[in-house]
Amino acid sequence: MIIIPLQMITVFASFYPKEKDVENVRKILQGMVEPTRNEEGNITYDLYSMDDVENEGTETFHLFEIYSGKEALDFHRETAHYKDYRAKIVEYLKKPIQVKVLNKIQ
Repeated sequence: MIIIPLQMITVFASFYPKEKDVENVRKILQGMVEPTRNEEGNITYDLYSMDDVENEGTETFHLFEIYSGKEALDFHRETAHYKDYRAKIVEYLKKPIQVKVLNKIQ
């Protein structure tokens, strides 16, 4: 029998809020942390912020996520809290969410 190890997947997502909506974006993203960390297959779900010159000095937010594999990421994207946040956050952003999905090599 061949055992294929799970292929961990890392997601790095960046959010660029409109200046007047920084707190709305912060609140929505903070609301994602606990339910996502409780998902089976979620290894890491950390929210970061920074003052961003590229965003005209407006604070930006970044999510660093690690999942045990594609199945766990797919499950995450089908949860009610994920769908709710995606529906709500768009109106508060200057530009689309920038998402990078990375496959761990080593």
